Amino acid sequence: MTTNMQASGGQTPPVPERPETTTTDSTGNGGTTGTGVDRAAVKPRDKGRRNRLVKHVILIVFGLIMLYPLLWMLVSSLRPNDEIFRLTGLVLTTFEVSNYVDGWNALRSPFGHYMINSMIVVLGSIVGNLVSCSLAAYAFARLRFRKRSVLFAIMLMTIMLPIHVVIVPQYIIFSELGWVNTFVPLILPKLLATDAFFVFLMIQFIRGLPRELDEAARIDGCGHFKIFSKIILPLMLPALATTTIFTFIWTWNDFFSQLIYLTDPEMYTVPVALRSFVDSTATSSWGSLFAMSIVSLLPIFLVFLFGQKYLVKGIATTGGK
Repeated sequence: MTTNMQASGGQTPPVPERPETTTTDSTGNGGTTGTGVDRAAVKPRDKGRRNRLVKHVILIVFGLIMLYPLLWMLVSSLRPNDEIFRLTGLVLTTFEVSNYVDGWNALRSPFGHYMINSMIVVLGSIVGNLVSCSLAAYAFARLRFRKRSVLFAIMLMTIMLPIHVVIVPQYIIFSELGWVNTFVPLILPKLLATDAFFVFLMIQFIRGLPRELDEAARIDGCGHFKIFSKIILPLMLPALATTTIFTFIWTWNDFFSQLIYLTDPEMYTVPVALRSFVDSTATSSWGSLFAMSIVSLLPIFLVFLFGQKYLVKGIATTGGK
């Protein structure tokens, strides 16, 4: 072939052009496309892109609607009190940073004092739920004892029991023990596995772990406590992380029980302290209230931001079992 090309003057033979394809439209008329791509194959892709675009636009609109109250509170925290309820838009005409300074020092103690109180209650509740609920979940998932099914059903029934039913007898008990106006009534029940939701969550997770791990550890001479602490507990990290995040959010936002048990202003937590900004007999400091509300939301936002993947993983791995 090389000899023939050299003999013909070294010229490369021309490459044949791609033949045009003929398509027929809905009227039956034929047409040609220079690229050889079927137009009927392009239309479904364009339609799919338009559908996805419409879905994203709808989700963005609904997301903005849901975020509007939070954005309005953030903007209102930077406005004077006389403009907060007069303006409903999100455009700032004035920038009032003094609301944060006044709100931080408006109460008897700096607002950081109440955040520390809330953090004490939150940390105690987290430790209590992690220890007690994990132990109770291991007992229901792995141990065999009498009336286990009955006790498990009773435990699940407590999920439907509202706190308003048990708050009165609990208050009487804690009052007789002299624990009212302390953090003990808010932390002690967590050490007794009273949050049945987390117990059930961990039970579902433990049931998904293979029992061969327990049998291998038992052959090596491990008892139930070593099996739980050395085998089961390290594998329960997604469920433990989910319990931690939910406990933090629910305890940080809890207002009812903290209002019942805490009467001394020095013992107030963040939700009860925020209630102090609203005065039914005098002018309420709405700017300071909104400013401190934004400050109180920062810990929840950070916990959810950095723990979102663990939260989703824990729910996904326990919900499908």
